[in-house]
Amino acid sequence: MGRLTPALQGHLAMLLFSALVAGSFSLGSMAANEIAPGALNAIRFGIAAVVIWVFVMASGGVPKGSWTAPWRYCVLGAIFGMYFVLMFEGLKTAPPVSAAAVFTLTPVLTAGFGWLLLRQILTPRMALALLIGGLGALWVIFRADFGAALAFEIGRGEMVYFVGCVCHAAYTPLVRKLNRGESARVFSLGVLIAGCVIITIFSWSDIRATDWLGLPRIVWITIIYVSIFASASTFVLTQFAAMRLPSAKVMAYTYLVPSWVILWEAGLGNGLPLPWVAIGISLTVVALLMLLRDA
Repeated sequence: MGRLTPALQGHLAMLLFSALVAGSFSLGSMAANEIAPGALNAIRFGIAAVVIWVFVMASGGVPKGSWTAPWRYCVLGAIFGMYFVLMFEGLKTAPPVSAAAVFTLTPVLTAGFGWLLLRQILTPRMALALLIGGLGALWVIFRADFGAALAFEIGRGEMVYFVGCVCHAAYTPLVRKLNRGESARVFSLGVLIAGCVIITIFSWSDIRATDWLGLPRIVWITIIYVSIFASASTFVLTQFAAMRLPSAKVMAYTYLVPSWVILWEAGLGNGLPLPWVAIGISLTVVALLMLLRDA
């Protein structure tokens, strides 16, 4: 990335990350009810692993010692695999914009894990930004409905996906803690291989029961997209940024995801959310800008 500072490199990586991740919500919601989440993610991790392996081999191969302590890859692969399986389970019923709003709660969770695992301390501005972003996310999750918020009526899909987001939040600081100098590509390859094996083992019955040749076209479009753009690419981007930015700032870019999802939904002809929901989206953007100023 030329003369860009390491911090700016990390920010640009996460900007691209947010745009790519957003597509998985819109496409995922269209395919979630056509295939078991475990089956979809097993093949998704496998394809992503092959893509990353090609890049690793083309850039000099795997350095000696990269596979030391393979338990690290198993831990991270299991955590990220659980996140993706729960994401697609949640998208069976949760609207894409609402699910994306749940995703924006991960910076708050990540900040907590960042302190527990790395003793990364939040500045007052970062804490305020996370609070504003969290409120904006909740506004979208409850669909700008005060009655639903007061009754704490959250859909099953949103609740399932929130558990997945807890896993995602733990993943980011764990990357920094468990990395022993491996490059983002090599480390991502290890995580993807481990994740593929673990998901395949636990979802074997779903994989066998899937009529792969009879799947609708949207499922294969989603599988290819999430494998290459929302897995292989974002894995490397997250690893790359996590080595250059504090964990909370890495995940701060999730605040842009709902805005990207709205654009994706409009582009796919699925309409736009209620105007009042835009208030929550605006708050998440304000939170991002505050975190960037803190940089």
